Amino acid sequence: MMGIVAIALLILVALLTLGVPLPWCFGGGLMFMSIAGGTTMKGMMLWGLGQLTNPVLLCVPLFIFAGTLMSESGIAKYLLDFVNVFVGGKRGGLGVVASVSCAIIGAISGSAFTGVAATGPILIPRMEKEGYPRGYATALVTDSSILGLLIPPSVVMIVYGWVTETSVLACFLATVGPGILVTILFSVINLVWSRKFDLQLEPKLKGKERTQQLKKRTWMALPALMMPVIILGGIYGGIMTPTEAAGVAVIYSIPVGFFVYKGLDFKSFFNIAWSAATSVGAIMVMIIFCLMLSQTLVMERVPQALVEMIFNITQNKVLLLLLVNFLLFIVGMIVNDITGVILVAPLLLPLMGAIGIDPIHFAAIMGVNLAMGGVTPPYASVLYLGMRIGNVEFVDILKPAMVFLILGYVPVVFLTSFWPNLALFLPRLLGYL
Repeated sequence: MMGIVAIALLILVALLTLGVPLPWCFGGGLMFMSIAGGTTMKGMMLWGLGQLTNPVLLCVPLFIFAGTLMSESGIAKYLLDFVNVFVGGKRGGLGVVASVSCAIIGAISGSAFTGVAATGPILIPRMEKEGYPRGYATALVTDSSILGLLIPPSVVMIVYGWVTETSVLACFLATVGPGILVTILFSVINLVWSRKFDLQLEPKLKGKERTQQLKKRTWMALPALMMPVIILGGIYGGIMTPTEAAGVAVIYSIPVGFFVYKGLDFKSFFNIAWSAATSVGAIMVMIIFCLMLSQTLVMERVPQALVEMIFNITQNKVLLLLLVNFLLFIVGMIVNDITGVILVAPLLLPLMGAIGIDPIHFAAIMGVNLAMGGVTPPYASVLYLGMRIGNVEFVDILKPAMVFLILGYVPVVFLTSFWPNLALFLPRLLGYL
């Protein structure tokens, strides 16, 4: 049977290499296992459709819709102006605005794409005008946008909690520490690096003028800043479930977009709804095929065989964590984060349990690793989107993007893996452990 599994995985890798759409890549591997193995396609389809009725999964389309609405409503401009009041006029301050704004937008949408799509068109030209190289500005905004996968509510953590039957709320909290640390490190790297640029800084606001601008921009940004407060406060205050909070996010974002920021009209609203619906449809098709293939591998006892095989190589916890991080990095390079979670989490969770890694800690390990895949080729969907928005070539964005990842992100990956308190402090504090 392991030979059949190996061939199915080879088919999956071959189809991915050929550029076949993701759902059909997993469908190809599943079809082979259905023909050559002991599972039936009909039975797996019925099982997969049953899994899609789980209310927790309803969070995904709702948060995607809410994030798209807020992205198109003009929220990014007011958030940027709000953050810029505190660091504007300082060398490197605009780069700090990029990192912090993307973190805030991540707390609204739960998506990396929303961050770069909402802030990129505004911030990249603004940074270039101040004297930043366009490739550098695009790299900083693009890398910072993956904070949307770490700052709750995170779609990836919703899917992880659903697949592994782990508390979604605890998974949300597990990536907060790594997300904040990445934001700080990106800001520090930017402040150091920006000393090399000949920047034309805006005049610093002082005294009464600064106070007036702070009041004005805070008032304008308040509806946007209230959204993560309502969502996360409702969830952790026990008022709403994550699914209900996602619904509230949609309901809240519609009047804010129409009447407060006035970035929405009826035509754009229906275009946004159509775009979100097509994105959700593609994601759901991918999820069901990926989920069925993953479940088939579980039924064939692949996780147990994987644990036994790895333990025959080494039982050293440090080496095993390094091996798992390397595997997750490779997975993130070839498939998107949601696919990676559904495919890999059920396979690796028994191994993590065997070496004493808590499922919530493993949620953070998976989250930080797979988020990195969005900006590391060949998959790098977020990086390619950033290139299109910033209108830069690959050679222009590659070096600064990799510097931010290597110096600001990779250290957090290892800290998350080998210092459990970074991920588990908040879940413990709020009683989820």
